[in-house]
Amino acid sequence: MRPEHYDVVVCGAGVAGLAAACAVGRLGHRVLVLDKRLTPAPVAKGEVLQPGSLAVLHEWGVTDALDRAGALRLSRLAARAPDGEPRMVLDYSRLPAAHPWLLAHDYPVILETLEDALPGNVEIRRGVQFRQPRSTAGRVTGVRCDDGDLSASLVVAADGVSSRLRAAVGLDAPRRDYPHRLAAFDLHGVAVPPEFTAYVTENGLRLHYPLPGGRVRLYVQIAPDELRGVDADGMVRWADQVLAGCPGLDPLASSFRAALDRKQVLPVSRALADSLTAPGIALVGDSGHLVHPMAAQGMNSAIADAYDLAAKLRQGGSLADDVVDHALHRYDAARRQNLGHIGRTSHNAARMITGGSRIGDRALAGTGANDRLRHEVTHTMSGLGVRRLTPLDRLHQLGLPDPRSNRLPGWVR
Repeated sequence: MRPEHYDVVVCGAGVAGLAAACAVGRLGHRVLVLDKRLTPAPVAKGEVLQPGSLAVLHEWGVTDALDRAGALRLSRLAARAPDGEPRMVLDYSRLPAAHPWLLAHDYPVILETLEDALPGNVEIRRGVQFRQPRSTAGRVTGVRCDDGDLSASLVVAADGVSSRLRAAVGLDAPRRDYPHRLAAFDLHGVAVPPEFTAYVTENGLRLHYPLPGGRVRLYVQIAPDELRGVDADGMVRWADQVLAGCPGLDPLASSFRAALDRKQVLPVSRALADSLTAPGIALVGDSGHLVHPMAAQGMNSAIADAYDLAAKLRQGGSLADDVVDHALHRYDAARRQNLGHIGRTSHNAARMITGGSRIGDRALAGTGANDRLRHEVTHTMSGLGVRRLTPLDRLHQLGLPDPRSNRLPGWVR
């Protein structure tokens, strides 16, 4: 039997896969989304959207749905001392954007709103295990699944960090693990200011932001084996140490202790694939790149992947093999350049917050005290466009006087 044919097959129904299906489906192509899970995994990830992503999601009708579902607007991304004193505050309200804020909601709700926005020419099949790509003469032409083969003019690999499809076509995304993990907690019945708050302590990062329903997501930086085998009494002692080292968390103390038995320990890595494409296949989201979650970039970069992939396909005008592969070449060139810069910016920010180095502390203080640099960093982090820092800017971050520190770009509100 000839395999069933779709214009595009997307493997993975996380944010990256659903965004790709939405973006490509809006071009009128017949799209199939496959996912091995029947329901999304309940993980603490992908809960904060940047202004650049909100512009895309508004075009798709997703932001209105998120607002109706109770999403919260966060006006700032702040790095603070353990007692809460500000060290660097990125003010999103001053951005030249239709949505000058961060938007926070639970990952499953973001997935639900994306799925609801899919056009009628997009189909989803859950509980389907895709094994490997089909190929002809070195070009991917579909996927092999447990219940049969599928052919496609384009395959989109959105199957995550350990992407089976990426490995099968010989693409590599060297992963560099950070020397720490993040313990995530879902706190109930508490309130925090409407900002994405990172505390810089002697023992590393403590990060929180509000979620709907009077909840707060809290992340605590830990050593890789710090909580392995720790019993309930040991967890209480550990929590007491965390709170003692970060007085800014005092309002969350009782809720934090109540959530200790529901922790998730998450690995933290960074990566960028050597190439995001091979003939007939494109990588989007975690299959192609990773950044430290402190920078709130992972999900947002995945949405940008999807949007840019669709834009390159639209410019091509057809799904002929050579046209698709030319579009993929342009997608790879554009996205890898952008992702490389986002990755460096995110890594540098993570080192300032988590590394505990004297140079990191100086860079954080220098950026926090310089209006111009703060606004350039905010623009890049927001996804509205890369603002590159020069070698001279790096010296200003480390304390070299900057005569332009108060000369704000014309776009600042």
